[in-house]
Amino acid sequence: MKQKSKQKKELPQDKAVRIFFEIMGLLILVVEAYPLIYVLSASFSSSDAISLGKVFLWPVEFSLEGYKMLFEDSQILTGFKNSLIYLFVGVTINMALTMLLAFPLSRKELPGRNLLTIFIAATMYINGGLIPTYLLVSRLDMVDTLWGLILPTAISTTNMIIMRTYFNSTIPEDLREAAFLDGCSYTKYFFRIVIPLSAPILAVIALYYAVDSWNTYFNALVYLRSSEKANLQLVLRDILLANQVNSGDGSYAENSKLGVTIKYAVIVAGCIPMLAIYPFVQRYFTKGVMIGSIKG
Repeated sequence: MKQKSKQKKELPQDKAVRIFFEIMGLLILVVEAYPLIYVLSASFSSSDAISLGKVFLWPVEFSLEGYKMLFEDSQILTGFKNSLIYLFVGVTINMALTMLLAFPLSRKELPGRNLLTIFIAATMYINGGLIPTYLLVSRLDMVDTLWGLILPTAISTTNMIIMRTYFNSTIPEDLREAAFLDGCSYTKYFFRIVIPLSAPILAVIALYYAVDSWNTYFNALVYLRSSEKANLQLVLRDILLANQVNSGDGSYAENSKLGVTIKYAVIVAGCIPMLAIYPFVQRYFTKGVMIGSIKG
């Protein structure tokens, strides 16, 4: 038997729309990629080349001065260490609390489930604000501590709803009934069945929390006081302030001690942890987001 495959002919208007979106996508790619390329090139260029505006796409007067200063500066190393501690402790607490809240809300037999969900979702639009939150954290003696930075943002309502929807729409109800017939309790069902089957959404939510924790700046600025507990974002801010002093005429004077390239070296080094994590969760990313956010 011969099978004839007929390729559908593309209409002129469809072709025009496709070309338009391809061009727009290319322009967006260029606009978003250039700053990244510039920062990477500047981190390997000399301070003089950067100050004179010679760097565009490729490193000029190749230099590792910025990275050398990065590893010699104890403040930067302390910021890296603190950011990693905040990330691992924070993501562990985030994931534990989010799963323990999302799973009960995904069960239809939970009394008052809809009312509780509405009450939690309302926090996305209504919150106490900065001053009441700071006063609460201060009265709990958590200012300038690890917990002051982690506990106020321990659960993201959006992430919890995505995870709850995934549990509700992806894990078959027949599986729960079979597990309960075999004498499985809710606790065993959650740890032995639900969690192993939820690897895609768990990887995605963990990545969301990790990126948010690593990029935390404002909360760290509000709740952290001592330089020994500052995260990398605060250290980078201090470097920027130390390197750029407004002279009144719109120009900036560079601090010769730190050098201008260290700013770009810290930015590049600060992106490495997230770039290292992403390949391990990339295969789960699309599946977890699509199922968790569209279904249900």
